[in-house]
Amino acid sequence: MLGDGAIRALDGLSASGLRARRWLHELPEGVGERLIATAGDMNQNSLDWAMATESEFPAGRGEFNPLLGDLRSSILTQGWHWIDIDPFGSPVPFLDTAIQAMARRGVLEVSATDSAALSGSSKNPLMRRYGARVRLDKMKHDSGLRVLMATVARAAARHDRSIEPLLSIWDSHHLRVSVSVRRVMTGANDVEKSLGWRVYTPNQAEVDASVAAGLLPADDGSDLPIRCFLPLSHPVAREDKRVSGPMWIGPIANADAMSSMTAERALEMCGPEDAGEDPAGWSGNDFEAERRRVVRSVRNLAEEAESISAAHLIAVDELASWLEQGSPPSPAKMVAYLKEKGYSASVSHYAEPSFRTDAPWSAVIAAMDAISTADV
Repeated sequence: MLGDGAIRALDGLSASGLRARRWLHELPEGVGERLIATAGDMNQNSLDWAMATESEFPAGRGEFNPLLGDLRSSILTQGWHWIDIDPFGSPVPFLDTAIQAMARRGVLEVSATDSAALSGSSKNPLMRRYGARVRLDKMKHDSGLRVLMATVARAAARHDRSIEPLLSIWDSHHLRVSVSVRRVMTGANDVEKSLGWRVYTPNQAEVDASVAAGLLPADDGSDLPIRCFLPLSHPVAREDKRVSGPMWIGPIANADAMSSMTAERALEMCGPEDAGEDPAGWSGNDFEAERRRVVRSVRNLAEEAESISAAHLIAVDELASWLEQGSPPSPAKMVAYLKEKGYSASVSHYAEPSFRTDAPWSAVIAAMDAISTADV
């Protein structure tokens, strides 16, 4: 996006400054040198600690600077190419200012630790902060990510910007989305084309509307899927408990970005090496355990890239219950069968054992039947 120029990056709510320092210390050679990393916080003691730590353990490349003040105003002093927002709770209070502070092209990364709201457990905060509702089911974390993505997209549109999702991750206590932000008026005008509803147990009319909108593959079978997306223009009843949204209904990540996130690359960049005596007192087992955690953090991401635009995200235990066929199938076996039949499919990086596919629902049922028969 920026050629070979300097990258002005801000860790907006930095506390100890650890994330910004990791950028400098861990980014590959040739990138870290270009980075002007800034740690922003309202607490002077936190920034003093961050600067003292970097002074004692310097990266030896790039720049590391403090920024004291409230994020909702302090970042407006310049345009940033990379802004990271990771608050305690909801990121909503910071989004408009962050979007306004972006350069003409940049990357915005947003974490939300109010996962109870976004996943539908706390309905009132979800409606207050995000103007949405989420059904509390197997797709609640994916729905929460899509509600968060829609919130970022609308904030961008208010300031004549458009977004392209790069990555969307649910991890334990937080949801996180990364997006490319560009000052493109047409994209901002078209934001509602990427927004809509997720419907549980859709009826035939809803499935037909989803197919007509290109959100579900056409299918000659008579069985209806567990869920489908509908465009924002489709009328839904506010009291209908089957409906989640408004949410982002397009791809929630970029295939090229995901395909680069292999286990080997993660270990190369972030995997600690046992160099014998360690100041933290780690043993060889500690280093090996940390390397396993690094690998788990990117598990299935690269493989999922080929199917990130697929219509279906299916949790296998829910599929077995839906079809009343006993034990859940292996996601890997479902993927292998569907790929053999010529469809796109991949095991997903998600909270539930699941897979993505662009296969019509009848093909998913056929895969389930074939695997269940073979396993008997």
